[in-house]
Amino acid sequence: MQTIYKDLPYRSNVGIMLVNDDGYVFVGQRLDNNQNAWQMPQGGIDGNEDPETAAYRELLEETGVERQKVQLIASTSKWLSYDLPEDLIPKLWNGKYRGQKQKWFLFKFLGQDEEINITTEQPEFSKWKWISKENLLDEIVPFKKSVYKNVLKEFDNI
Repeated sequence: MQTIYKDLPYRSNVGIMLVNDDGYVFVGQRLDNNQNAWQMPQGGIDGNEDPETAAYRELLEETGVERQKVQLIASTSKWLSYDLPEDLIPKLWNGKYRGQKQKWFLFKFLGQDEEINITTEQPEFSKWKWISKENLLDEIVPFKKSVYKNVLKEFDNI
């Protein structure tokens, strides 16, 4: 990372690993990314919002899944961070952050696939699918892989 970016802070964020009855993980393809790169739902923490509340809000905003359709199983024991590629830093969040620090939550999906609706008020995904944990890292945008490895490792025995 270039010197001009290394002193920038990380943006506080939550990530959601939503799993179905078969243990498959929800991933969406971002509207603003034409590559075959998928991600789990994630988003910023608003004002004085606590991370768990932010996770439920982001889940609803990105997937249309309401709180009563999930069961909170676990959260990561610590914050996980990643750096953005240098070419993205000036383009995102007005260049104020070098990347994100994330608290991750594992939710079990209690609803039906038909209840997932990515065409929300401010959609982030162009399409979605369930993917096995074993194949998850193969389809994730490269700069997030280390965080995803840590999430999988921490939630592995749950």
